[in-house]
Amino acid sequence: MSDSNSYFDLADRISDSFSEIENDVTVDLRKSNEDYSSLYQSISDLKAKHPFIQKVMEGNGELSLSAEEHEVLTKFFRLQFRLESMEREHIYFRGHTDCISYLKKVGALN
Repeated sequence: MSDSNSYFDLADRISDSFSEIENDVTVDLRKSNEDYSSLYQSISDLKAKHPFIQKVMEGNGELSLSAEEHEVLTKFFRLQFRLESMEREHIYFRGHTDCISYLKKVGALN
């Protein structure tokens, strides 16, 4: 390219827009994946029913938990981990499909 101002580094563009890509992935999963949607709702319900979860997540000040609260928090983290694993998997495969589309666009694949 002769005009260096027209060149945009692909990695930088992806990095700059990653939060938007990540948001698109989570919205898509909520709409299209029943298991993800159910996990998302379970986590939301837990946080609404047990406000102490948000206090733990914010990490401000001292906090003690009852045995029941500890059990609830453990369940929350377990569900959150499963949810985030699904998101990571979806992002991983989205990266593959985006890569193939890009390679086709630049003529590297037919």
